[in-house]
Amino acid sequence: MPSRWRWRSSTDLPRVVDPPPVISRPSIPELAEVIRRIEEKHRRRPPPRLQAPPLEELLGATMEDTEHGRVLLVRRRFELGHCHGHRPLGLARALPAAPLRLLARAEAAVPSAERLLYLDTETTGLAGGTGTYAFLVGVGFFHDGAFEIRQYFMRDLDEEPALLAAVDGLFRQFDGFVTYNGAGFDLPLLETRFVLARRRWRENVFHVDLLRPARRLWSARLADCRLGTVEHHVLGFRREGDLPGALIPTAYFDYLRRKSPGELPRVFEHNRHDLLSLAVLTGWVAEAVARAPVPGLHPEDQVGVGRLWEAVDAERAAACYRLALAGGLGSPSREQLLLRLARHEKRLARWDAAQALWEAAARTAARFDPRPWEEMAKAHEHRRRDLAAARAVVEEALAIACLHPVSERVRDAFEHRLGRLTRRLDEVAVSGTTRQPA
Repeated sequence: MPSRWRWRSSTDLPRVVDPPPVISRPSIPELAEVIRRIEEKHRRRPPPRLQAPPLEELLGATMEDTEHGRVLLVRRRFELGHCHGHRPLGLARALPAAPLRLLARAEAAVPSAERLLYLDTETTGLAGGTGTYAFLVGVGFFHDGAFEIRQYFMRDLDEEPALLAAVDGLFRQFDGFVTYNGAGFDLPLLETRFVLARRRWRENVFHVDLLRPARRLWSARLADCRLGTVEHHVLGFRREGDLPGALIPTAYFDYLRRKSPGELPRVFEHNRHDLLSLAVLTGWVAEAVARAPVPGLHPEDQVGVGRLWEAVDAERAAACYRLALAGGLGSPSREQLLLRLARHEKRLARWDAAQALWEAAARTAARFDPRPWEEMAKAHEHRRRDLAAARAVVEEALAIACLHPVSERVRDAFEHRLGRLTRRLDEVAVSGTTRQPA
């Protein structure tokens, strides 16, 4: 009889099924909050950076081929009537030979204005030496009735051979350089780079370094003689947004690291302004020297022009000095110039003129200066043989010296001179002889 129960396997047991999950639908306010957070996140995210145009495009540059590769070149042309500040470029278009020879302190033939190359470099450092590169070489010259500026730039350090090849070819087309502190920096640096690249550097090239005459002309009344200071004072040119020279090496190294133009366009602009200022200042200085003495020139500038002429033409320098005095030159420059003129008259044995200048310097100075008093005393004693007049000068000098802060050495020197003159006068009185003025 079959059993009423039949065992089933586990597979035959009923399966337990989990109930379907309950889906919680977000409310409208919750959805609005999610959307608000997503929009806020997108607003905070910076916009994608636009790729900067390449340097060549920003500068309007071209590539120049050389035997050592290609180098970037930027060209600009400026008409002769272009004013840099309130003076035109045409000032430097026809430079007289005499002032150029004076400025260069050269005996050789002077090149014409179109055979001069204005030069300025931007470098990786200011210390010089073999580790310093001239990564930008800017030159300017007059050609076809305009002033052309060319700027050669190496996009990486391995492009130096191409840059040197390009500028070497250009240098050989000209007969002289005009620079600002080029004798102390630009030319020695380029010579070093040429030697390291096994290129021949031209020796004994005509060179006008405008820094020396600038110091003669303006050091007395300017805080410094940097090109930016001088161009503002003389040309009335003020650079807007100029990149300081101390930051230029950093701008170049940033470019090497990132290959993005960054501040380099401002470096090119800085270099271009240097070349324009150099050309116009050269024209101004050469014209002032050629016309010296120049009526209407500031007295301090008149003195500077005279100092430039002094080694070559002492009479012309003296004429500049007299014009500066007549123009109201102030102290202490006035007293210094009176002594300078007195030395000139003494050298020519014009003792009356020298005496008048010494007296003017001695009695108008705001502080005690022993030099004119000593010169007057010596002239009375040794030239006129007038011991009494010499002693009177020394006594007056000592009386004035007591009213001013004077070193003990200076006071002792005058007292020694006074004692000697007194002894000589006593000797004359005892012997019964008299000395007649010469």
